[in-house]
Formats: sequence, structure tokens, C-alpha cells
Amino acid sequence: MKIFVPGRICLLGEHSDWAGGYRRINADIEKGHALITGTNQGIYAEVEAHPSALVLTSTTPDGVTHGPHEIPMNAKALLAEAESGSYWSYAAGVAYQVLTHYRVRGLVINNYETDLPIKKGLSSSAAISVLTARAFNRVYDLKMTVRGEMEMAYQGEITTPSRCGRMDQGCAFGSRPVLMTFDGERLDTDEVQVGQDMHFVIVDLQAHKDTMKILSQLNRSYPFPRNEIEEDVQKLLGPINRRIVHQAIEALEAGDGPRLGELMAEAQDFFDRYATPACPEELTAPVLHRVLGYEPLKPHIWGGKGVGSQGDGTAQFLARSADDQQAVIEIIERDLEMSCLALTLSTGPKVRKAVIPAAGFGTRLFPASKATKKELFPVVDRDGIAKPAILLIVEEALDAGIDEVIIIVQEEDLDEFESFFNQQVSIENFNKLPPHFQAYSKRLLDIGKHVRFVIQRNQEGLGHAVYATREIIGDEPFLLMLGDHIYRSDGERSCARQLIDVYQQHGISTLGLRRTPAEMLASFGTATGIWLEPDVLLNVTEFAEKPTVDYARSNLRMPGLGDDEFLTVFGQYVIKPALFNYLEEHINHNVRERGEFQLTSALDRLRQEDGFLGVIVDGQRFDIGQPDYYLQTLHDFRYG
Repeated sequence: MKIFVPGRICLLGEHSDWAGGYRRINADIEKGHALITGTNQGIYAEVEAHPSALVLTSTTPDGVTHGPHEIPMNAKALLAEAESGSYWSYAAGVAYQVLTHYRVRGLVINNYETDLPIKKGLSSSAAISVLTARAFNRVYDLKMTVRGEMEMAYQGEITTPSRCGRMDQGCAFGSRPVLMTFDGERLDTDEVQVGQDMHFVIVDLQAHKDTMKILSQLNRSYPFPRNEIEEDVQKLLGPINRRIVHQAIEALEAGDGPRLGELMAEAQDFFDRYATPACPEELTAPVLHRVLGYEPLKPHIWGGKGVGSQGDGTAQFLARSADDQQAVIEIIERDLEMSCLALTLSTGPKVRKAVIPAAGFGTRLFPASKATKKELFPVVDRDGIAKPAILLIVEEALDAGIDEVIIIVQEEDLDEFESFFNQQVSIENFNKLPPHFQAYSKRLLDIGKHVRFVIQRNQEGLGHAVYATREIIGDEPFLLMLGDHIYRSDGERSCARQLIDVYQQHGISTLGLRRTPAEMLASFGTATGIWLEPDVLLNVTEFAEKPTVDYARSNLRMPGLGDDEFLTVFGQYVIKPALFNYLEEHINHNVRERGEFQLTSALDRLRQEDGFLGVIVDGQRFDIGQPDYYLQTLHDFRYG
């Protein structure tokens, strides 16, 4: 199993983590607010289970390999290594905490590459700690959320001589920006969606700063200020910081680079005015200000500021474009002889394609399914128009912003599907249609321009069918909609749009869920997990394909649901392309369940290695796969 953990950089809100922590003593202090994000550089590792030891190998950014170093997987040995402050102490500290809370064996971590600069305010030690927590979580399926991994990493790092802040382990969230709110011992996190790609440059000032002195001097302002300088520090890290951070989030979500640059410059001005008097020896920072004011950079940037504890350590600039980002790097490296890192906050890959499996035989609807495919069975919409079920599903996908719909069919059914989407009715029949049906007939051809077909030559399960689309999907996330369900939203956003929005915000594979009574579990896949937003969003910890009621009662209960009520799969997913790797493994090694290549086990592997979210869909699904369900759907979809 391979794992990547990036470094962490604080875009805005430095020092607010420890400052907000003082609220446990003085409730009048403002909460801390910090906007952080992962870097594009980080730590790469291969991990696997070990029967009895923590075995560590590490390659530093300069290519030097340390280890393997073996620590017995017992609490005493791990704690001793952690407290020693050795090269391996961070991993040992996290392993000690994991062993304290879970029943695990050992672990092999081969950190085969590191391109993250060390000791440059990018939280390299936190990245190692998160890497270790994530490795245990995934190898032993401990079902920790990202927040759980972050907390385990924090507890592990403070087991060592390090006195890191709560902000550092934000690298657990990856490259997506996160708002962290610090309220005494409480930490809240909210992921931030980027409206437009933002291009930053991180600059190693190659000077000296004393972080411990900065922290010591600024901490004197807490918990109760004694003079005007200390009042100003609390004002800076409190209400001023809160306003700037939240306005920056608005700019980031709107894709407003000029405004975000203005706020960065404003944050630096306030820091210079209110923080520097508290520690002038370190925060006057002549090197930082010389770089921030360097005239040749001005045409290429929206703004800039210091990073981390500030001082002459690291600077960041927001470039106007990708080309300007490269220009800034070239100018700084050529003129100032300082090294730079590029950091791009991306909107993330857009969900552009949808997959609809329609290659099954329709056994439960025989002999009607011998006459035509069940996906072509008619359903009357609320507008009174009779539509084949597949059209309703395609319209749902297109309404959600999908550009291309891929329908999986059997070879002998291809002509029937293609003719529906791509051929106009004869001119004689077209002329018989009333005007509104003539308009709809033309619309069908427009819809058909967005539809492609993939042939599944052998029907060997849903996983096998989805795998047939690998070449067309490529390296993109995709929407999967089951071909024997149709959907209707209860609100303004379509059901599929709700899933896509969650994926775009969090960057994690997502499936739709709905509340279902126990007596219906035999017909549906079922999921359980940990609520991230009660009754709305959960971190999925287990998938079960059509479980028994007894198994569900023992293993799949969720707090907040009614008696004998569970969460079943809605029939829609947004899935990362890594799924195809797991399906390929199953097919190449002939790993079958009930004689077929199933989708659920591959989804569960994706959950284990990359995470999976479940969203309670504000809408309804209608099943057309069984006679009684189809009959009920005909009534409910028309009049419900």
C-alpha cells in the first residue's frame, strides 16, 4: 500500500492555534482561526503489516537513506524511542499512541522519497506523524476519520520532545485548504472549496529566526494582557485575524485572486504593527520585508506575506497566473539566490463523466425483458410524458452538469440503445407528433450527443461491467448511476448534483444513502460509519452487500436512526479512478463473490485506502428491477 502525506503551510492565521487555546483560562479571548493547506511536496511511503515490530526506513530530501530501524512493538520500547527525540521518535510516538488505543501488530514503513524541505515551517515532523497514523489506520482498517488520524498524529508527536501546535497536523487533509478553529481544547475543521486555481510561491529566506523566542515573547500577552502592546497582540490574533481569515475564505471560494492578495498584504501590515513590538529582535525581519518589497516581483503577484511564526524564515506570494508563478520563482532564484517551492491550490478534477450499467438480462422481469431491455421500460413522468427509464437517468446526469454519459450494454442490444438516442423517427411519424413532442424528439438527438456506449461482452457482475469503462473514464472521478433505479430530488438540486457537490468540496469518493427499514435490507447494499454532520454526512467505515437483518443489527447500526432503521445505498456514487486498480486485481486473480466480480468489495478497498463519504440524499430512488417495485414506481413517480 502506498501513502503520500504533504507538508502543511499556514496561509493566514499564524499563532492563532495556541492563542485560541488560552480560552480555557480566559473566555474573553477570541477563538483562533487559521487557513491552512497542504503543499504539493511531501513524504512518500510504502507500508505493510509486520508481526511484531515497527520497522522504519527513511530517505531524506538530499537522497540519504536511514535504516531500516526496528523497534519492538511494545509500549515500553516505543515510548522510550519517542521520548529520546531520535530521528525515529515521531513515528515511535504515534505507534505508541495507536498501540495504547487499538489492538494492532507491527508495521513496516518505507519512506522511499521525501521532497518536502525540512525545518522550513512546512510541518515535516507532522507529516511523518500523520503518515504513521494513516499507515496503521489503513493497514489494520481502524476506521479512523481524517480528523481521527490528525488527532492520533498530534498525540503521538507531543509524546516526543516536540511541542508542536494543533495546527501542524492539518496536513492530514491533503492539498485542500482547511479552516481550523481553535477554542480552548476544542478544534473544529471545515474544508474550503477553491473557486479558481490559485498559484502560490513559497520562499526559503535562507536567514535565521528563533521560533522559540518568538513564541515565548508573544505568549506573554496571554491569558490576560498587562499593557498596550499585549492588548494589541490579543487584538491582532483575535478579532483582526478572524475578520481577515473569513474574508480570505470568501475570496478563495469566489476565485478572487486580487482580493486574496490584498488580504495577505493587509494581514502582514497588521502583524508588523501589532506583533513586532512584542518581539522586535526577531519580528522586524529585514530579509522578509526586503523580499516582500522587491520591485521586479510586483507585476507578477497579487500579494505576499510571511509564513508560520513569521520572522526571517519563509515567505509566500500569490502569483497572478501559472506563468507568473514561474516568473516569480525565476526572479527570486536568480536575483536573490533563494530557493522556492510552487504551491497550486486547485479546484480539483471536475466530475465530467457518468457511467450507467445496462447490460444485465433482467431475469426478474422475464419475459418482458426478452422483448426489450428493462432500462427501456416506459415510466410516465410528472409532465405526463412516457419515457424509457434510461432517459430519465441520463437526464438526471446531464442536469447535474455531466458532459458525457457512458452506458454499458450487451453487444446484441447496442442497436436498440443507439437508435433511441441517435436516430430521428421517420418523417412520416414525426409529422404525426404534436408540436411539443416534435420539440422533444429534437431534444433527444441533442441528448444523444452526450451519450456513448461500451460493450460488456460477458456478464460477470457489476464490478466487471464498471471495469469495462476504464479506458473511456481515464484518470478522472466519475458518477456511477445504477441502471435499474430512477431518481427524484425533494429539493432544487438533483440527487446526482448533491453527491457531486460533496465530492467537489471534500475530494473523497462519495455515495448516496437513504434510510431503509430492516425488512428491506435483503435487496440493497448497506453502509455504516461515523457522522461528520449528523443526519447529513458520514465517514463510511463498512459496506455490506445485502446483509442479513441479524448482521445489520450487530454491525451496521447508526446513532440517530429509528429502531431497526439502516442506511442503504441510494444507487448513485462519485468514485475516484483508483477503483479500476482494485477491479483489475480481482479480474486478473479471478477473485469472485457468488460467481461474479462484485463492485462492493472494490469500493470497500477504496474506502480503506483512500476514504469514502456517505451523504443522505434529499430525494427518492425508485426501483424498476422487480415486477412489484416497477409497478409501484409507475404510480409513485407519476403522482408522488
